[in-house]
Amino acid sequence: MAIRHAIPLLALFLGASVAIPQEKPAVKKTAIQPTSPTSGKEMFAQYCAACHGGDAKGNGPAASALKTPPPDLTTLAKRHDGKYPSDYVANLLRSGKGGSAHGTSDMPTWGPLFRSLDPNHDIDVQLRIKNLNDFLSSLQVK
Repeated sequence: MAIRHAIPLLALFLGASVAIPQEKPAVKKTAIQPTSPTSGKEMFAQYCAACHGGDAKGNGPAASALKTPPPDLTTLAKRHDGKYPSDYVANLLRSGKGGSAHGTSDMPTWGPLFRSLDPNHDIDVQLRIKNLNDFLSSLQVK
């Protein structure tokens, strides 16, 4: 009996790989933090980079915990016949896509979250979405 239990340990010591199922890390959900509505770069860093990565390529530190990998946001224009889909992105940011934002419930719908920062000023929500959208447009690969 003791030998049977020692074989997996021996395999580990010899460097053999043993498949051990691992749980995905959980994404820590926190309250939205205020940023400047005029800085798309600051908003991206605060609200998007955890999943999409600082370079917007979908490799953020929380990406591995998501059900669906975050897309590379630098290729939005490339994936839309060479033209950045500004209206499409603005609509996704504002109200999501169908029953869940961006096709998965992992991605927040930013319109209501931005509105929660200043519920009396819808113009700030529009400004945030425009500036975040403009920043994403500036990241597109040629």
